[in-house]
Amino acid sequence: MFGYINVNREKLSAQDKSIYQSYYCGLCQKLRENFGRKGQMLLNYDMTFLIVLLTGLYELEDQTAEFICAIHPAKKQTARYNEATRYAAAMNLLLCTKNFEDDWNDNHSYTKKALSQVFKKDYERIAACYPRQERAIRQYLRKLELAEKSREQNVDAVAGLTGEMLGEIFVWKEDDVWAEELRCLGFYMGKFIYLMDAYEDVAKDIQSGNYNPFKEAYQKDPLFSENCQKLLTLMMAECSREFEKLPILLHTDILRNILYSGVWCRYTHVTEKMRT
Repeated sequence: MFGYINVNREKLSAQDKSIYQSYYCGLCQKLRENFGRKGQMLLNYDMTFLIVLLTGLYELEDQTAEFICAIHPAKKQTARYNEATRYAAAMNLLLCTKNFEDDWNDNHSYTKKALSQVFKKDYERIAACYPRQERAIRQYLRKLELAEKSREQNVDAVAGLTGEMLGEIFVWKEDDVWAEELRCLGFYMGKFIYLMDAYEDVAKDIQSGNYNPFKEAYQKDPLFSENCQKLLTLMMAECSREFEKLPILLHTDILRNILYSGVWCRYTHVTEKMRT
């Protein structure tokens, strides 16, 4: 359930592309620093959005470092990081480890089971530092499992489970003045992510027999894609409304690119693939 919150690179300035990539590289380096080389396999763009968001909101002071990337060794890369990078790396670990467990429960993937064991000690260490966020993830997976077993058809209710969980992840500082706006922003983004994931996987889930709340609509509704787009648009409209309440001046072009354009790149790709 990762990979939906990204930039539209074609609509970013060269400077903003460089800044965004440096935060992504900073997250990669922090995952390696905190969890070893294995931590880098957890890297995703979704948590990069959280870093840029928290950096802009709290006007955090960045540090930069140049390094040689194994994937792009010809030229030194720049990593940009701050306090939010450390937090995002921790959340990245919690989310991915539980996602591995969820994949094992759903598909009996022995690879994912092995990966969850590889990160078990790291998970326990991070969970002790962030008990509220870890509890939210654990409760989310338990509720989601119950919804899947009962074949829950209320799409909004099921998507809301992901929203509740991500809302807690977005609240970095619980008693902060901006906690409610961040929780709401994360809530609607979480719903969007769940709905996009279900939209992308619906044909595959019908074939495999896995739970997907869109199965019936996909098979019977000729306007399935259009109706999904309306639902997803509503989620991002609410998400963007909460974002615009925040007094963010730093990196706003990057953040608006993601919210108003970047999140739709995957939808466009999936929809075109459905029509072929």
